[in-house]
Amino acid sequence: TAWRVLEAGGSELDAVERGCGQCEIDQCDGSVGYGGSPDESGETTLDAMIMDGNTMEVGAVAGLRRVKNAIGVARKVIEYTKHTLLVGESASLFAVRMGFPYEDLTTQKSLSLYSEWLNQSCQPNYWKNVVPDSSKSCGPYKRPEEVTYKEEQTSSQRSVQNHDTIGMVVIGASGTVASGTSTNGAIHKIPGRVGDSPIAGAGSYADSTAGGAAATGDGDIMMRFLPSYQAVEYMRMGTDPTVACQKVIARIRKYAPKFFGAVICANTTGSYGAACNKIPGLTQFHFMVSSPLLSQPTEQVVDCI
Repeated sequence: TAWRVLEAGGSELDAVERGCGQCEIDQCDGSVGYGGSPDESGETTLDAMIMDGNTMEVGAVAGLRRVKNAIGVARKVIEYTKHTLLVGESASLFAVRMGFPYEDLTTQKSLSLYSEWLNQSCQPNYWKNVVPDSSKSCGPYKRPEEVTYKEEQTSSQRSVQNHDTIGMVVIGASGTVASGTSTNGAIHKIPGRVGDSPIAGAGSYADSTAGGAAATGDGDIMMRFLPSYQAVEYMRMGTDPTVACQKVIARIRKYAPKFFGAVICANTTGSYGAACNKIPGLTQFHFMVSSPLLSQPTEQVVDCI
């Protein structure tokens, strides 16, 4: 979809918006768009961002409720405000003023995911050091009277089938770069949680003087390292896109050896690459490429490091 927009003369931002927007409509992987990844209260909320690598403008929304086209709303943040990131109920009010309809993001699928989770004593969840014991029962949770911190058992619930974002980098014919992301976030997240996807430099980053990058995976860990920004900076220094992605993954792994995650990178000459952290359930990463050299969109695969 994004490639067709470019071929028809659309801008790089148009391509990112339409490409990510198609994934929102298709509910890609169940992890983008409405009807997926219900939070702890059963509601699906959306995060998205879009970045213009010429002007360095970013538009983003997080915790967007009852509006399906998150990447479209993010684009309007660039076009009609001087802000970068709008969140929650207020982001929805902004969306309505911009002409987006209120719609229910809940589906039978998301309702059944939610009730299954409740029936499994709310496992897995994102709480720690609370009472009652979050590894055994549902909340509401609260802080214990006396805090005794126990070593966190982080096992990634995700696999290659359910990476949690669409991330897209578009390089125009003149070398102009745009990037974007859209996601419904981590399933069973604590309401109000925002991951890496709508954060500039974390979920994606674009700079027309160097290139663009986008990340997917465990956003709570990955956003702490601004992997997309870091990858673009490596490419600015002349690093090959594949190596830039690998260096970013290796950097995060020093602190979180078992994190689930991958990064895609493309530079202004059209070279591209990707890298992922090798863990059980993720030994290869698949991503799609369209270019003038390819007759059709082509799936690429890299082995994780």
